[in-house]
Amino acid sequence: MIRNVATDLYAAKAPLEWAVIGNGILFTTQIPIDRAGQVVEGGIDAQARQTLDNLQHTLEKAGAGLDALVQVLIYVTDREHLAAVNRVYAEYIKAPYPNRGAVIVSGFARPEMLIEVIAYAAMTDEQ
Repeated sequence: MIRNVATDLYAAKAPLEWAVIGNGILFTTQIPIDRAGQVVEGGIDAQARQTLDNLQHTLEKAGAGLDALVQVLIYVTDREHLAAVNRVYAEYIKAPYPNRGAVIVSGFARPEMLIEVIAYAAMTDEQ
């Protein structure tokens, strides 16, 4: 059984859900948009922070926290952004760390985006 996670994130016009749970796993993709659906300004630091705020919000709405993460895939448009992303990431994610990968891409659907995060979290029976 698959269920959607209701969030307070911007209601996308695209046919998608910000997060779904299936077989005890939360699947989510997060981007650096605010509640109005605008990509935040301020460079990679601000975008990384907004993306991780959105991830934290989504996990909380699902009844979990960042400690439920089992894998995080970080996509950025510039290798030089990884140091900043690591600094911000360390403010949110504490040991024991989830498995993580980082990929450099040529761009995203919204050209002003510098980061996108795909994450998987283990949900307990109570969640």
